[in-house]
Amino acid sequence: MVITYSSSSVTCSTTSTSVFDIGNNKTKLVKIEAQTCSNQNSPPKALLIGTPSEAGRFPVVIFLHGYLLYNSFYSQLIQHLSSHGFIVVAPQLYLVEGADATEDIKSTAEITNWLAEGLQHYLPTEVEPNLKKLGLAGHSRGGKVAFALALGKLANISTDLKFSALIGVDPVDGMDKGKQTPPAVLTYVPQSFNNLDMPVMVIGSGLGEVKRNPLFPACAPKGVNHRDFYNECCKPACYFVAKDYGHNDMLDDETKGIRGKATYCLCKQGKSREPMRRFIGGVLVAFLEAYLEGNSSDLVAIRDGHVTLPVELRDTDFLV
Repeated sequence: MVITYSSSSVTCSTTSTSVFDIGNNKTKLVKIEAQTCSNQNSPPKALLIGTPSEAGRFPVVIFLHGYLLYNSFYSQLIQHLSSHGFIVVAPQLYLVEGADATEDIKSTAEITNWLAEGLQHYLPTEVEPNLKKLGLAGHSRGGKVAFALALGKLANISTDLKFSALIGVDPVDGMDKGKQTPPAVLTYVPQSFNNLDMPVMVIGSGLGEVKRNPLFPACAPKGVNHRDFYNECCKPACYFVAKDYGHNDMLDDETKGIRGKATYCLCKQGKSREPMRRFIGGVLVAFLEAYLEGNSSDLVAIRDGHVTLPVELRDTDFLV
């Protein structure tokens, strides 16, 4: 039995100066289908990897998809990050899943532990992962899973590698306050995430807590969303909420299939996905550059209002 993979190359602009634009690195998108076999290099889950395609040593970011979504729906966001010099590993955690996120947390830990021995085999020649600079990020339920793993919510689960940064992209911890999905992450005690030994960024959508119609709940309900996650963060941390954009507005411009079509129907959305995706890609790059690469110039420029943003912000905050 053979692990199959496909790749596509993206040529990026060499004149880009903004973190909100495609960066200067040529990138490759590699899809790896995990299958049960004796291949020791096989990942524990199917992966979508975005990587610079030219020689270099680059930080690594694990990015976790949202509830019942495909990792491929984030391919444009992944390529945005890779074009700025990051290797992005996006697992497909499940295809069908219940409310309990315990298995997602275990799978993310397994993938993290696989990186040291397995990742290099799927990268272009002369591209090297710097696993001492490792970020963990997730969208929606994936954001909850990222926080749960970083906080050690499962006592018997640990990772061999140490995370250097944590990011929640419109994270959601359940249906409502008091209706959290297991294992619960939020404690509703301000700054209770005091055992996170890393900087944190939380990004929220202004329309995520608005119902698209009376038949469906909000995709990021009040009481279990970005605001609640950030309230429990300790410094250093930063917080952005895009005013007129929805919970899924960072996905690819076109998401196909039944699940892809559902991303347009279930959540309140903005006029276009492209501005929100550019914004999230840009603040991710700025945050990761600051805390993985030691270059805070772009994050400071965003904080101080010295750069034009693709979206209007409703809220911002920095704990330093």
